[in-house]
Amino acid sequence: MARNKFDVDETLESPFSFKHLKRAMKYIGKHRSRMLLALFLSAMASISSLFVPKLMEWVLDDAVPNRDVGMLLTLAGVFVLIIAVVIAFTTARSRIMAHVSQEIIYDIRKDLFAHLQKLPFSYYDSRPAGKILVRVINYVNSVSDILSNGIINAILEIINIVFIIGFMYATNAVLATIIVAGLPVFIAIIFYLKPRQRRAWQNQSNKNSNYNAYLAESIDGVKVSQLFVRQGENMAIMRRLAAACRDAWMRAAYISNAVWFSSEMITQIVFTLMYIAGVYWMGGAIVSFGVILAMGQYVSRFWQPITNLANIYNSFINNIAYLERIFETMDEPVVVDDAPGAKDLPPITGEVRYEHVTFGYEPPVEVLHDVSFHIRPGESIALVGPTGAGKSTVVNLLCRFYNLNGGRILLTAEDGAEHDISACTLHSLRSQLGIMLQDSFIFSGTIMDNIRYGRLDATNQEVEAAARAVRAHDFISQMDMGYDTVVGERGGSLSQGQKQLIAFARTLLCDPRILILDEATSSIDTKTERLLQEGIQTLLKGRTSFIIAHRLSTIKTCDKIFYVGDGGILEAGSHEELMARHGLYHALYTAQLQEQN
Repeated sequence: MARNKFDVDETLESPFSFKHLKRAMKYIGKHRSRMLLALFLSAMASISSLFVPKLMEWVLDDAVPNRDVGMLLTLAGVFVLIIAVVIAFTTARSRIMAHVSQEIIYDIRKDLFAHLQKLPFSYYDSRPAGKILVRVINYVNSVSDILSNGIINAILEIINIVFIIGFMYATNAVLATIIVAGLPVFIAIIFYLKPRQRRAWQNQSNKNSNYNAYLAESIDGVKVSQLFVRQGENMAIMRRLAAACRDAWMRAAYISNAVWFSSEMITQIVFTLMYIAGVYWMGGAIVSFGVILAMGQYVSRFWQPITNLANIYNSFINNIAYLERIFETMDEPVVVDDAPGAKDLPPITGEVRYEHVTFGYEPPVEVLHDVSFHIRPGESIALVGPTGAGKSTVVNLLCRFYNLNGGRILLTAEDGAEHDISACTLHSLRSQLGIMLQDSFIFSGTIMDNIRYGRLDATNQEVEAAARAVRAHDFISQMDMGYDTVVGERGGSLSQGQKQLIAFARTLLCDPRILILDEATSSIDTKTERLLQEGIQTLLKGRTSFIIAHRLSTIKTCDKIFYVGDGGILEAGSHEELMARHGLYHALYTAQLQEQN
């Protein structure tokens, strides 16, 4: 089976460093006071519980042998009080940390989504949507607990270890030394497994990301898969990716379980040695039965926080790769953004000037080279030429979807001043442009909400007027709920032509000074297109428009037609002027006319 892009693992830009944890502290720091309170409550609960083995020692060595009922009742009351304190403090701590954990999730998701909104088209062009979604959803959920409970639990277990060691040495120093002797061995095992564990979980993260990305694309393209009877091949790819995900997880789990196994083995060995020594010395009356019983409980309590630390460490290592992925996404450069000191673009007239514009998606290859032209307010401009010549690039640069490699684009404001779009804020620029792309994206929700998407303050009457202008009102009104009809994701219940008409109404409702139609009528039948052309002619008057059309017959009435090719504008003029030249446009128009006939 041939490999595809979903078999390719992502690589981290740099190995993990603690700078990622330092960055994560900004999310933790906001909740510092509550986390300190939770840590205090947990510490008090844990320290209080450490008195229980001492109570049992006193019961067995003093109260029972001396038949001291008063002392026995007192110790029993203290025991009940300790249990009540532990339950109350632990419950309060759990409630506090539940809120903190969810707020950390919210903050990370908010920042991550806000950054994704700013990233350029090129970022999404080079990455499957599934790999982006898994970072926003799965990875954030995974790291939130380790950033909240994980840190507190780690500090708490260290405190527990210190106090337990103190209680053990206060009870019997020799037995305590035997118990602590296994700790260096366990630390050595941890340091040996650490790099292998991180690599294993990072690999599992890659495989899981690949699988999620393929699953998302397969669901999105299920109609095409069924049309081309690709179910068998798709199933084979899914099995391979799922098997890789399973194998990577098993490998990572195997290494992680080695940490747990080491902890358990050392615990049992130390436990056995302590009992052997204790029983031997008890025969010589060096230690009492109460001391051995108390030390036995301290053994479990001593190695329990160490085991917990190992588990926290496992979880920490497992989620380090996720934390790296999240910050890697946040570190993606916002190539197209407001320049320092950018100012709002005032209301424009629609006059556009390109001065020596040069651009390439992957320099040094240039799509446009030294392009210059001037458009007066209200003119309609058609861009024609072969596929890949740069027609869409011309309008994409006007919208600042990409930064220029050279030259500048100027827009004239109502006061007559010219403004370089690179020095204006993106919001003020794009809010005065109406863009209708070839791919008409319809969001989940009502048709009314979809048309109103770019202008939330529009009235119902204004929405209907825009729909009437593009001849969408008739088919909308025939639906059961009219404009309140709910459409699914990507407008699955609508035809491609209906989706484009709705998208057209959405664009026109914004009343832009400059209207951009990029193959906007390519999926509409000829009859509907004629109706649409009739409806938009009035709207195009007084508004500068750039039109990229598949059918050249629809752009004959444009004021200017630019033939784009070889990195520039090879021909420019009206339809009649270009036909009279018998050049490139004449050849293209004639060939298309013959094909239609």
